[in-house]
Amino acid sequence: MEGITVAFLKRRNRNVSASFQELEEEEELSEESEDEELQLEDFPLLRTLDPKDWKNQDHYAVLGLAHMRYKATQKQIKAAHKAMVLKHHPDKRKAAGELIVEGDGDYFTCITKAIEILSDPVKRRAFDSVDPTFDNAVPSKGEGKENFFEAYAPVFERNARWSSKKHVPRLGTMDSSFEDVDHFYSVWYNFDSWREFSYLDEEEKDKAECRDERRWIEKQNRAARATRKKEEMNRLRTLVDTAYSLDPRIKKFKDDEKARKENEKKAKADAKRKEQEEKERARQAELDAARLAKEKEEEEAKLVAQQAKKEKEIQKKAIKKERQKLRTTCKNWNYFGDNESDSVKMMEDVEKLCDRLELVSLQSLNEGLALGSKEEGKVAVEKQVQEVNAQLQKEKDAEVQARQAVRTTVQASGGGGGGGKGWNEEELPLLIKAVNLFPAGTNARWEVIANYMNLHSTSGIKRTAKDVINKAKNLQKLEPGQKDEINKKAFEKFNKEHAAVPQTVDNAVPSERFDGEWSFTNTASWTTEEQKLLEQALKTYPVSTPERWEKIAAAVPGRTKKDCMKRYKELVEMVKAKKAAQEQVGSKSRK
Repeated sequence: MEGITVAFLKRRNRNVSASFQELEEEEELSEESEDEELQLEDFPLLRTLDPKDWKNQDHYAVLGLAHMRYKATQKQIKAAHKAMVLKHHPDKRKAAGELIVEGDGDYFTCITKAIEILSDPVKRRAFDSVDPTFDNAVPSKGEGKENFFEAYAPVFERNARWSSKKHVPRLGTMDSSFEDVDHFYSVWYNFDSWREFSYLDEEEKDKAECRDERRWIEKQNRAARATRKKEEMNRLRTLVDTAYSLDPRIKKFKDDEKARKENEKKAKADAKRKEQEEKERARQAELDAARLAKEKEEEEAKLVAQQAKKEKEIQKKAIKKERQKLRTTCKNWNYFGDNESDSVKMMEDVEKLCDRLELVSLQSLNEGLALGSKEEGKVAVEKQVQEVNAQLQKEKDAEVQARQAVRTTVQASGGGGGGGKGWNEEELPLLIKAVNLFPAGTNARWEVIANYMNLHSTSGIKRTAKDVINKAKNLQKLEPGQKDEINKKAFEKFNKEHAAVPQTVDNAVPSERFDGEWSFTNTASWTTEEQKLLEQALKTYPVSTPERWEKIAAAVPGRTKKDCMKRYKELVEMVKAKKAAQEQVGSKSRK
């Protein structure tokens, strides 16, 4: 017994799979030194067996080993055969006076066939694979629902004998861990069975008369074996699937996993709800802050209306902020340069933009840089630099030409109109206004300017596009003092004709929206800053706002309600006049 225990422990510690033959050889070696009394069972039907029907006989029962079957060792099988020979040999029976069947018809042939099968490991494995006493039944779902472990544990233990690998895990109990259960089903879903069905071959190829017949028999046998093997694997798979579907532990694990996921989902929902509440509180705080800020801005707007100096400081801070923003943005992009020299050059250009650009232009440029990519920002900055350089060059050229020009009076300069017709003091400011009203880029610009002058001039002289182009070139050559003189005379004439009316749009400096090629100003004109504040106030306070014009006037330092209303009407008339001139030129071109 000690030898059996040692061999069993050795087999248990082995991690590799073993074939049936290897197991048989190991058992035989483990019991070579074992001396035990072999108990054989009587087989009452032994004498009735037909030797020709040997395939359907129970070889273990023939040798008296029906109670041991596949667990019997080779030593036990040989001992059983020896005992059966001593008892049933024909010579001994004949000597006892028993009638013996001649040839292979005697039942003793069945004993010889049994030892032939069971002593050969390969043939024995083939017979064990189709052991007539083995129960191939699989419990139904109804049987397993009530007593799962009692119904399925013996079935898995029975079928574990077919495993090529050792130590097949048991079904376990309700208290088995998830890892044990998972390992159990993993082994059985990947079950490697050594069971084969060559014993059931209907044809014996050794009886074939030729090679072709042997091949045909072998082909038929292989097909039958494959079919039975497939049925066997389907049987095992059905067993495992049914057990898995009924296993209460699987249901428990799934319920636990579902509960865990539900808890996680609930935790996430709670976290999300808290986040939403936090966001809502933050949003409400922002709204409150915005409301307070708005109230503060309204209060500041009232203060600004009373303190023009403070407004100028705000404007100064705003442009300083935009300049700093432009510098910071360009610095973050390394001034769009790939090397130090390019970055230094771009740095100088950026400082030039900060010195030359007004607030609205800086804001527009910063907005473009914030929304665009680095390459788009580089293009926008370079374009702005080109425009500034062009303006600087233009101013420089105008200054040089003004110094070289020799003009003493406005009349001398006004005599150079187109078509031989002189330009009076009324037409010059009108031309300046039209040039500012229709900037470069306007469709059929000079025809539109000429048409605008013909509509608003009282001289009765019809000016052509060529006339206004020539006169515009002459006006560009004037010195700054001469331009101021033209504006001054036009304003004096306006005051004489409209003594009771405030300044008109003809003398006003064009707003940022209507920037043109020249900018002539006087003390009574609307400045660019005032124009921008007015336009912003018109957007801030729509028509439905109570006391709208009082609030607009409060937002424009130094201007009254009447001034703002008058300026608004002038702007409306200016836009209407611009559209009318453009439409008239368009209708002429279509004709």
